[in-house]
Amino acid sequence: MRSVSQLTPEERREDFPYEPYEPPDWGPVQHEPRFRILRKLFAPFIALGVLVWKLKFIAVAVFKFKVFTTSASMLVSIAAYAWLWGWKFAVGFVLLILVHELGHVIEAKRQGLDVSAPMFIPFLGAAIALRDQPVNAWREAQIGIAGPILGSIGAAGVWLAGEQLDSDLLRALAFTGFFLNLFNLLPVVPLDGGRIVAAIHPVFWLLGFVGLLGLVFVAPNPILIVILLFVGLELWRRWQERGAPGAEAYYAVAPWQRVATAAAYFGLAALLVVGMSATHLERTF
Repeated sequence: MRSVSQLTPEERREDFPYEPYEPPDWGPVQHEPRFRILRKLFAPFIALGVLVWKLKFIAVAVFKFKVFTTSASMLVSIAAYAWLWGWKFAVGFVLLILVHELGHVIEAKRQGLDVSAPMFIPFLGAAIALRDQPVNAWREAQIGIAGPILGSIGAAGVWLAGEQLDSDLLRALAFTGFFLNLFNLLPVVPLDGGRIVAAIHPVFWLLGFVGLLGLVFVAPNPILIVILLFVGLELWRRWQERGAPGAEAYYAVAPWQRVATAAAYFGLAALLVVGMSATHLERTF
């Protein structure tokens, strides 16, 4: 018997119809440089690092413009008010406060002052911080009244929407907005009204403090007591500064400016009373 190697090519094809497998010639094996392998391995980590670096700049921008701080304090306030009135009313109420505070910010920016973003304080509203002080009481009054003016416009817009949609929720929000801005017109510092009447006559501060004190005795309320304490401290501070250098010049207001301030102050207060009367809803519970 012959071996496979002794078979002729024809006999091999008859017995083995398939061609023998011959591996392809891949050429000499080439090893990839190590740095390329490392680059492939670390590419996802490099991409992640670039993303984090970009997010760092975004975070810096957010904190620089105080958007994060304002948003976080707004959310806390919404949660606090939602506990009392429900989340829908809470969202609308906080947005109305934001519109009010933006009025102060816009006017302060118009005067070229360095002003902070609004900071919300649950159950006490919100506030801004002026890093630069107005040059005189007239300028301070303009900043003070800008908040209630823009806030009143915002409440009026909610009122119109409530009438168009026949929504008692929006009417109630409008009423609350009118009341909020009217309350801020109380002639006591540091409320807006106290900053406004400084351009009319500082004696209004004392009248406002006596009136607020009487309100606390008639209708005791923890929030009113806290406001009264702030008012008393600010009134005492300004009383002590009455003889400081520049104080006389600061409160030197031209007669036409006093008249304009008084007209805007009392006129806005009257309009807010009308708005409250038009949006008042009878309690059904």
